[in-house]
Amino acid sequence: MSHAGSERKIEAALVVIVPEAEPLVGRFREKYDPAAGWGVPAHITINYPFIPGVEPTADVLDRLSKRFAEMLPFSFTLDHIAKFPKVIYLAPKPSIPFVRLIEQTAHEFPESPLYEGRFDTITPHLTVAYSDDSELLASVQREFTDAALDHLPVNAFADRVWLMDNSAGRWKKRASFKLGSDLLTPC
Repeated sequence: MSHAGSERKIEAALVVIVPEAEPLVGRFREKYDPAAGWGVPAHITINYPFIPGVEPTADVLDRLSKRFAEMLPFSFTLDHIAKFPKVIYLAPKPSIPFVRLIEQTAHEFPESPLYEGRFDTITPHLTVAYSDDSELLASVQREFTDAALDHLPVNAFADRVWLMDNSAGRWKKRASFKLGSDLLTPC
């Protein structure tokens, strides 16, 4: 989800929501991840910004449904705290199922590359904190690492991908696509 600027533009994303992580990451995300305040739950991004998702046509929804039906549900753990220059995150293990979801989506929708194609490497992650202030981020990482000692690993299960958008002013779930099935569930 966009972290830069306060200008509101309508956007969409495809995400795997990870409710199992909320007890650990919730209070950190509320304080240090703007996306949490916008209504985005703990998640691993599959595609953002998902360009066809703001006003998805029946064809787009059908293509998503078929694409995700090709991928089976899977278990994963969040057991490793890592850092990008402006982000503290939990890394999923195995990461390969997420990479496949990301790559399949990019293949199906080449006009919508993950993070607008800004990164050469795909690194699935669950954002815990975001900041331009490196000292604040280092402090948050220490605090989160201490808090995580008794909670990691977080065992989770991915069985669907959610289409979310902020057309209502806050991020809302619009549809879900069950992995391993062509079942589309509108919200």
